[in-house]
Amino acid sequence: MRLSLANKDDLTSIMQIIEDAQKTLAYENIDQWQNGYPSQSIIENDIKNNECFVVKSIKNMILATAMFSLRKEPTYQKIEGKWINSDDSSYGVVHRMAISKLQLRKGVAKFILNSCEEILKEKNIKSMRIDTHEKNFPMQNLLKKLNYNYCGIIYLEDNSKRLAYEKQI
Repeated sequence: MRLSLANKDDLTSIMQIIEDAQKTLAYENIDQWQNGYPSQSIIENDIKNNECFVVKSIKNMILATAMFSLRKEPTYQKIEGKWINSDDSSYGVVHRMAISKLQLRKGVAKFILNSCEEILKEKNIKSMRIDTHEKNFPMQNLLKKLNYNYCGIIYLEDNSKRLAYEKQI
């Protein structure tokens, strides 16, 4: 497996993985990623900003996607709780992580987070932040397993509640 920046040619595969993830979340009664989010235009913008990544197999098949950014996340400015690095120093953030339904529970999500952490280490950035839905137990369990600390609750632009995590790198 390898993590690389996505390009326009990857868009169809990325959207298929996201649509499958949306269906899975809906089936599990989790109202995360419903109502058309994330849209194709959001993913296109991530690609344009060099923030959309894909995991590719040895055979060049796309196994997963995620948005990884070094820009400050506006919704992380207010938290019901406290960030570990509350001085608001630089941090990485992962959003829109989706794994192909054929690759679930095979370590791909862990690979994404570990790879992003390595990028942060290379840039001497000491913190990674991520948020998830309160009913997205697989993601919460992964974050705990990878030593992410629960920091509190943040609210998205549409006022949706999310559990916020941070890890010192």
